[in-house]
Amino acid sequence: MQTTGSLLVALALMASVGQAHAQATQEKKTLTLDGAKVIAAAAAAEAKKGNEGGSIAIVDEGGNLMYLERIQPTFPMGATISTEKARTAALFQKPTKVLEDAIVGGRTPLLNVWSAPLNGGEPIVVDGQVVGAIGVSGASSAARDAAIALAGAAALNGKTSAAK
Repeated sequence: MQTTGSLLVALALMASVGQAHAQATQEKKTLTLDGAKVIAAAAAAEAKKGNEGGSIAIVDEGGNLMYLERIQPTFPMGATISTEKARTAALFQKPTKVLEDAIVGGRTPLLNVWSAPLNGGEPIVVDGQVVGAIGVSGASSAARDAAIALAGAAALNGKTSAAK
């Protein structure tokens, strides 16, 4: 009888340890290079609709560059700016326009934070998880940078849903 009781206690302990491990981790979506290329292709298609050039950068959720495409005509610094916009959107997990609006609205201390708070960076959200971001620079206007980025961000799930 005591052996059965000890066995039940041991099983209960093992079950609680298993639950603790399950609560200590979570499933996470990860952007692949193929996914980054799909996003860039959708953004490039949007740029080409307007006969525009521009640089399109895709980063992972940590802001690390995965893919960069330059569509001519564009200016050389566009590659750097698009990458920084993408990093900013990924690390803040919100569109860069939100930061730009905050600065314009008087939150100038944000200028001291490493970022590119310029319209044209969008998080890439899949199943409610930010998996990366896209940044666009060098289109005909900041609004077009944003529209091209939104088209790319929507490519994996057919919708845009920035994490706020």
